Amino acid sequence: MELVSMPGQKAKGKVWLVGAGPGDVELLTLKAYRILKNADAVLYDALVSQDILDLIPSQAEKIAVGKRAGKHSAAQGEINQLLVTKAFTRKNVVRLKGGDPFIFGRGGEELQTLVAAGIAFEVVPGITAASGTSAYAGIPLTHRDYAQGVTFITGHCQLASRPMDWQGYANSNNTLVVYMGILNANIISDGLIGAGRSADTPVAIVSNATTSSQQRFIGKLGELAQLAADPALQMPALMIIGEVVELADSLNWFDPVTTQQKMAQQKTDLDTAAKAL
Repeated sequence: MELVSMPGQKAKGKVWLVGAGPGDVELLTLKAYRILKNADAVLYDALVSQDILDLIPSQAEKIAVGKRAGKHSAAQGEINQLLVTKAFTRKNVVRLKGGDPFIFGRGGEELQTLVAAGIAFEVVPGITAASGTSAYAGIPLTHRDYAQGVTFITGHCQLASRPMDWQGYANSNNTLVVYMGILNANIISDGLIGAGRSADTPVAIVSNATTSSQQRFIGKLGELAQLAADPALQMPALMIIGEVVELADSLNWFDPVTTQQKMAQQKTDLDTAAKAL
């Protein structure tokens, strides 16, 4: 898609590329909160939680441009064009992405578009899904006794037709975090086992991480496809593969049920306070 700009005119506003974090509204950075509260237009992804979307000013223009496997609401070229167009007509334009915009978020691609169009921008990092999910699932990504390194990969797209470094990913001293890999769980498990990683390697799939709907599905690498096919599994979900998953039960601190009860009580308190005004 050819980008359309406005020759001879200067962009009125600035674009803020903001990471919304993994879901829990309290994990949003203070800077992200400040920028969001002053937004004139917000282009947001499907992975941004409703609690965070509720922070957007009522008068701001809100545009959903999210992508999920098999459910793309906007092509990347269209999103790029929207960013440029809004920057010429709005003062504070926010591109709001789940997690961190520079980790499998296409943030770099979108900024290249802004550079080409001569539009000012800033980047506000967010807690990426890998660190947020692992922390709330009780799984440290590194540990001196279990894993001396961690690798993030994307399991999205056609893995069967792409060369993957399974040999490198199969290192037993390394934790592997797979974004967008649920639909290719069998390819991932077969590739790792074929490269020498034990079929008994602990694995976890965590869905709706850091929210009251969080669920953990824990098993072995040889069972990864079955875990991914569990009818109770909801998107978004992240895979964590490695010996550190053995710590998931002993270090599990997050209780989604208690969190849901607290949120319900907070809503009740807010409603009561509003009626008293």
